[in-house]
Amino acid sequence: MNKELMEALDILEKEKEISKETLFEAIENSLITACKNHFGKSDNVRVEIDRETCDFLCYAEKEVVEEVEDDCLQISLPDAREIKGDAALGDIIHVEIKSKEFGRIATQNAKNVILQKIREEERSVIYNQYFEKEKDIVTGIVQRYIGKNISINLGKADGILNESEQVRGEVFRPTERIKVYILEVKSTPRGPRILVSRTHPELVKRLFEAEVTEIKDGTVEIMSIAREAGSRTKMAVRSNNPNVDAVGACVGLNGARVNSIVEELRGEKIDIINWDENPGNLIQNALSPAKIVAVFADPDEKTAKVVVPDYQLSLAIGKEGQNARLAARLTGYKIDIKSETQAKDAPGFRYEDYMDEFEEDEFDEYGEYENEAEYEEGLEGDGQEYELPESFEEEGPSNLTE
Repeated sequence: MNKELMEALDILEKEKEISKETLFEAIENSLITACKNHFGKSDNVRVEIDRETCDFLCYAEKEVVEEVEDDCLQISLPDAREIKGDAALGDIIHVEIKSKEFGRIATQNAKNVILQKIREEERSVIYNQYFEKEKDIVTGIVQRYIGKNISINLGKADGILNESEQVRGEVFRPTERIKVYILEVKSTPRGPRILVSRTHPELVKRLFEAEVTEIKDGTVEIMSIAREAGSRTKMAVRSNNPNVDAVGACVGLNGARVNSIVEELRGEKIDIINWDENPGNLIQNALSPAKIVAVFADPDEKTAKVVVPDYQLSLAIGKEGQNARLAARLTGYKIDIKSETQAKDAPGFRYEDYMDEFEEDEFDEYGEYENEAEYEEGLEGDGQEYELPESFEEEGPSNLTE
């Protein structure tokens, strides 16, 4: 039994996660390569390795002939009978090849074949390991800055955090541990190339999945997410269990769950809202914390017009339009926000116009009216633009949608 070879294979299998069968095949190929370098031919060379004892046998298949023309392929009858007493002309004799007879160059080539196979398998194992983690988050250790890019140690491989995937203003120190989202894993001759991100919206989603048990087990679903990295994220969630509050589950006791994620994102603000199948309600929720007077949503055109109190207009739009921009991404609607004064003065922004755009059976709600007849009756008058009643401010917004 070849104990040294067995121990070496066990160590390689444990440390490199390379199967023994692959290593056995590499050894067999290396011996065949050595034979080719030593004899010039290897077509008739066979290598057998006992998987249990690691003992190996290398031999050449030679034909028994009267006159030998090629030593590599043929053997004389007297020589054949020394190996096998009953050998006859035309028989195939297995002639053992002593690996110790190989020259230095042949031995070195065999060694290189084994090392090359080990390197290839190691790269393949690492690639497969991280390819399975693609579109997921991992914890890495900051190593160094490469120009404006950052090298992140992910364990058995290094990831690259490109400048375009970095959050503006974030500065990392070497040896600092951070969570990153694996964007893509590429196979290259030098090993896997792993691209990671700190700006991708899915990073926030994966952080919540890891932190919130209800999301992990499917009780709460993340329906949509919109993010401006480093500044604010809006996330819409819904509960599949009527006894579970989706927003409350994500926020946690005293905000413990969401605060841990905010801390990981270096203070990025996170708005969590309830998902609603009704576009009007969804848009109203998405524009929080602004108060909404009325929402007019067109599901076909994916557009919506929103009326807010005059003093809430800047809050609804947000700093540099951020609140409205994130709400539009979250809902998938192009949102036009107007104050009450603008809505009254703007031509075309009338309830009558929206009545013409929808069929009678497409209305779910009619504001302060109980049914469509009362709603239409309320619109009759001098033909002037509809005056928003005070009850809208008292009772909240109306939603005119499918």
